[in-house]
Amino acid sequence: MNQRKNYYVYILASKRNGTLYIGVTNSLIRRIYEHKQNLIAGFTKKYGVHNLVYYETYDSIDTAIAREKEIKKWRRKPKIDLIEKDNLNWRDLYKELNPA
Repeated sequence: MNQRKNYYVYILASKRNGTLYIGVTNSLIRRIYEHKQNLIAGFTKKYGVHNLVYYETYDSIDTAIAREKEIKKWRRKPKIDLIEKDNLNWRDLYKELNPA
């Protein structure tokens, strides 16, 4: 049986209107957990960017990577608009994905 694989483009924020990070992964819950636990050296650890404020789901890794690159090229205002379109209060969506 061929199982469909999902890929995710996600935006993390340090706080409302704070520092943003855009990434791509094939396991959103695992990846956000890694960010939150500072298991990944680099930008998110250095700047405390741990709140999942936006994500999109794709069937193709190529499409997800292309979308990630597209969003990364945007200026700050369109990124904020994208987040606030579905998450006006900048709540941490990780808590909804992984309530444990």
